[in-house]
Amino acid sequence: MTKTAISAGDQNQSSQQQMMLLPVGDLNSYISGINKIPMLEEEDERSLARRLKDYGDIEAARKLVLSHLRLVVSIARGYSGYGLPIADLIQEGNIGLMKAVKHFDPDVGGRLAAFAVHWIKAEIHDYVIKNWRMVKVATTKAQRKLFFKLRQNKKHLGWFTTQERNQVANDLEVSPKDVAEMETRLSGQDVAFDADTDDSSDKDSFAPAAYLEDESSNFAKSFEDRNYQSFELEKLGMAMQQLDERTRTVIQKRWLDENKNTLQELAAQLHISVERVRQIELAGMKKLKSFMINQGVNDNPPSLENKTTSK
Repeated sequence: MTKTAISAGDQNQSSQQQMMLLPVGDLNSYISGINKIPMLEEEDERSLARRLKDYGDIEAARKLVLSHLRLVVSIARGYSGYGLPIADLIQEGNIGLMKAVKHFDPDVGGRLAAFAVHWIKAEIHDYVIKNWRMVKVATTKAQRKLFFKLRQNKKHLGWFTTQERNQVANDLEVSPKDVAEMETRLSGQDVAFDADTDDSSDKDSFAPAAYLEDESSNFAKSFEDRNYQSFELEKLGMAMQQLDERTRTVIQKRWLDENKNTLQELAAQLHISVERVRQIELAGMKKLKSFMINQGVNDNPPSLENKTTSK
């Protein structure tokens, strides 16, 4: 066989092995393929890891990853009970494996397989948490730990009894309240906001759209809000007339104009210091607020409070 033919054969084998990182197509074929990749001896593993660490050898990293793909499959199978595609779990686990290879230090001691377990599980955990429910069931590190531990401790499909809840809480070193809350989250189901129903079942629909109030359709409330806003604007105009000209200018340009001025810009226009502009603004706002409250406008009037202040 010529040297060129050998090189082409090596490239073809390398390309096939790289495809092993993506569990696509027939999953059984994928698993069969990775099981044919030999495991590394400890000395070979350490040598490859040192080449990666010292020289950034990508080929060494590839061999380390490929030889441990079967470990990812073994771990991913333990999460098959969450109703997620096993191929997706394997793919996420492969990402964790690659991160583990990148961080593995051969000089510390120990095998890559033992080191990689944490990284593989961490990636799979994140994937499960993000995809098991549309609404996240666990957001903090403590909740994530409780989520997986509680799944492992569930011996039956029903709810925990008080005694079982207390026992699980004691085993996991959390409060019974935390266990009850997570159990409720685990038992919840995603429900479409506007579920499809036929004509005969409309009256029995329990979709949120059937019982949640649409406040935007409340004509009386909308009319009342518009009427009150007009009342506010009228009183605001009266309040502005109570201010001296300079204070009125500051309030107008800082709060009411579409293109608001900064403190620095007003200081330059009025030939005073920035701090003086701030003092005038605060005093003017207090006068406006006091006047409007006396006129029957609610405290913290929206006409002013909802405006965006420029620095």
